[in-house]
Amino acid sequence: MHARHNIYGFIHKALRHFLSDTLVALGRLDVADAQETDTVLAQARQLLALCRMHLEHENRFVHPALEACDPGSASRIAGEHVHHEEDIALLLGQVDAVDAARGDASACMAAAGRLYRHMAVFVGDNFVHMDYEEREHNATLWAHYTDMQLHAIEGAIVAALTPATSALSMRWMLPALSHPERVGLLQGMRANAPAAAFGSALTAARERLGTRDWDKLSASLGLEQAVAA
Repeated sequence: MHARHNIYGFIHKALRHFLSDTLVALGRLDVADAQETDTVLAQARQLLALCRMHLEHENRFVHPALEACDPGSASRIAGEHVHHEEDIALLLGQVDAVDAARGDASACMAAAGRLYRHMAVFVGDNFVHMDYEEREHNATLWAHYTDMQLHAIEGAIVAALTPATSALSMRWMLPALSHPERVGLLQGMRANAPAAAFGSALTAARERLGTRDWDKLSASLGLEQAVAA
């Protein structure tokens, strides 16, 4: 059977990667190391900003499509989005609290511990939330829309991304994809996206992939032959 287009697939892999990595980074954070603390708090802020934008885009582009074909089908996740917005605001405040406490080692460690625990709950909630979307929302979308229509919805989401957000998404997406998914994504970008966007994605892949994955990708895209020519 033809595999239907999963509008959630790639971005959810990116978010799972970003969420997991950030949680681990917070759990091992040494608040006495100023450079490490700067890096980890910046990553947490980037994650939460991307999560907020992801919610906004699903609310704006995906939920209307669900409601148009099956009224009420988006209501559960729409309600969870409201709670996630509240969680994001809380977590951003806790990131700021860690930053503000850096002059007091004990207070900073306590603030970092609170942030880590709340982030762990947020990550767990999001994993369950994304699984529901991929099972239930996809079933509804596949029953009522063609793959071409789903690609159009996804295209509208991509077009709404700022260049910075697009680059951030790609940074976490590429290492999270399987090799065939990675090749398919970049082949599509090479064929349809501006050359600068494809070049930026290749740079991200080169920076983020291990040697074996990069060599496989390079060979599949014919990059070595292109350089030799």
